[in-house]
Amino acid sequence: MPDTQSSSPIFADEQRRRLALGLGAALALSALAGCKPESFGVGEIAVETGSSSAPQAASAPDFAELTVPASRYRSLDFDWQDASRQRAVPARLYLPAEPAAAGGLPLLLFSHGLGGSRRGYSYLGAYLASQGLASLHVQHVGSDRGLWTGSIFSLVGRLQDAAKESEALNRVADVRFALDQLLASEQGAGIDLQRIAAAGHSYGANTTMLLAGARVQRQGQVLPLLEPRIKAAILISAPPFYGENDLAPILQDIRIPTLHITATQDVIQVPGYYSAAEDRIKVFEAMGGPSKALAVFEGGSHSIFTDRAGTGGLALNPQVKVATRELALAFLRQTLIEPATGGVAQGLQPWRQRYGRMLQRWEAPAGPAQALAGVN
Repeated sequence: MPDTQSSSPIFADEQRRRLALGLGAALALSALAGCKPESFGVGEIAVETGSSSAPQAASAPDFAELTVPASRYRSLDFDWQDASRQRAVPARLYLPAEPAAAGGLPLLLFSHGLGGSRRGYSYLGAYLASQGLASLHVQHVGSDRGLWTGSIFSLVGRLQDAAKESEALNRVADVRFALDQLLASEQGAGIDLQRIAAAGHSYGANTTMLLAGARVQRQGQVLPLLEPRIKAAILISAPPFYGENDLAPILQDIRIPTLHITATQDVIQVPGYYSAAEDRIKVFEAMGGPSKALAVFEGGSHSIFTDRAGTGGLALNPQVKVATRELALAFLRQTLIEPATGGVAQGLQPWRQRYGRMLQRWEAPAGPAQALAGVN
């Protein structure tokens, strides 16, 4: 396996410098022009909405409304402090409105993209809670929405810090710490320890891959980043590990089922930095594990998977979100909730039959649906 001592798991030094400078210039110009920074499409970026103001679905009769009724879920905010790292770890927990049934709740751990927060991706967290799952959205204070506050003249420095290897590793520690805190809390008593999955978008997808077993070496030693309590992973708009030309040695040790979600226009492009939509496919192809699935939506930007309502087309945006949250649920049912039956009622094949016309590409394990539950 390659030793990546000289580079960040996320960005090589030179690429990180160019990214930060490019983002700084782009955001400065956008501020002068009165534009929103989200238009540059890196990670989640700044604008978020709660479930009460989530965008409505298109009027097509076969698409559900995107907003989840408040009566079907509840949310709790935590402001944890990791004393060992002197780092705040805020989080939002989505729970079903009704108490957990016998056996406990499945849990999804969610990591946001660059510039996000615990409030983001509410369309996914609220929906999963309404369907009987818990969803814990962890905020990473070194790469969260705080990047977009303060002087524009110090923005480059803030972005450079967010791209450092230390922050990439801190994000992994954030998720592990948040899981420990949740399980030690009153709400954690209702979580099924055998049914825990992780998910993330963009930078959060990198965080999820590290937790799932991506192999990172320093000075000839593999860093102990694997979180063994995680049994499945959902990777949305996953960038490759920049600075590494061969992804296979990094990703082939991931042994849990993975679901990869992207779109044909899932491009990150700012001055000095470019990541093509094909990069998401390279991650999928290099991924190890007993089973993996890929959904590529036709159209849609990098930010279409956030709570933002205006990316990827006004009609397409809510439809992709509805399809994404239902795909996540189908995958979790097959891997965590109903592995013995393959999740027949809400499996991947029924989902494909419903949403296949929206896809440019689809890949899933052949044979019985139970194959997705290979580690359970």
